[in-house]
Amino acid sequence: MSQQSYMIGSHVIAPERPGPGLYLVATPIGNLRDITLRALDILAAADLILCEDTRHSARLLEAYAIKTPRSPLHEHNERARIGEILARLEKGEVIALVSDAGTPLLSDPGFPLVRAARERDFAVFPVPGPSALLAALTGAGLPTDSFGFFGFLPAKTGQRMNALAPLASRPETLVFYESPRRLGPALADMAKVFGAERQAVVALELTKKFERFVPGPLADLAESFAEGTKGEAVILVGGAGKGEIAGTQDWQGELETALVQMPLRAAVDEITTRHALKRKDVYDAALALKSGR
Repeated sequence: MSQQSYMIGSHVIAPERPGPGLYLVATPIGNLRDITLRALDILAAADLILCEDTRHSARLLEAYAIKTPRSPLHEHNERARIGEILARLEKGEVIALVSDAGTPLLSDPGFPLVRAARERDFAVFPVPGPSALLAALTGAGLPTDSFGFFGFLPAKTGQRMNALAPLASRPETLVFYESPRRLGPALADMAKVFGAERQAVVALELTKKFERFVPGPLADLAESFAEGTKGEAVILVGGAGKGEIAGTQDWQGELETALVQMPLRAAVDEITTRHALKRKDVYDAALALKSGR
């Protein structure tokens, strides 16, 4: 069996060599059988496979007897390696890029390299396939006609709530990735910012044996996952309904009440976060209320 081949069962397949360029190859997010035939062709015929973690990718490549040389490309070394990779593309090589799972660049390394390759007019080819984002979205039972993807949220509560606040009134389905240990705190912060009763779904173990979708109000989900979970999660939050988007009179009335109960700065922060408003607008309104105008 030659180096530039792969196996499906007992069948050895020798792919044609693709044209030179950078290939962004989507790989399985759990079930190894979700790999596409085109992805196998590219991975087997490439001169080099750039992996987010070569040890993680080894499981997939060994499953299909792919012997292409592999090398690490991750957030800590990507910028330092761009010149070397572009030099190889200049020579006409075929370079494949894979992340640990799913489609490269979606909350994974690769963007600086792709931008640099495009700027040098090297060919860049997406090789579509598995994606945790799309798998979760299509299986969650929330609207799919319009959605926003926001990747991983900040790890600290304050920064996370600041990131969530501008999204509170958006009408589309909101999609986030989250780590196992931060799942509970992230859901709790979402319940505070979006509302305890906002409907959401947590997708876990996608494409694996114990795949599950857990729907419910954000407050209930936060309680259910307070102790975390195993494996990466996808959080999908239903868009804001008309009744959840406060008008000017609504938030100004709440601001007036808040100013009676707490200091000005705290009241402004509370209303800004609750209604995803511009802080300056709320601050100016607070000053006006304080001065009696």
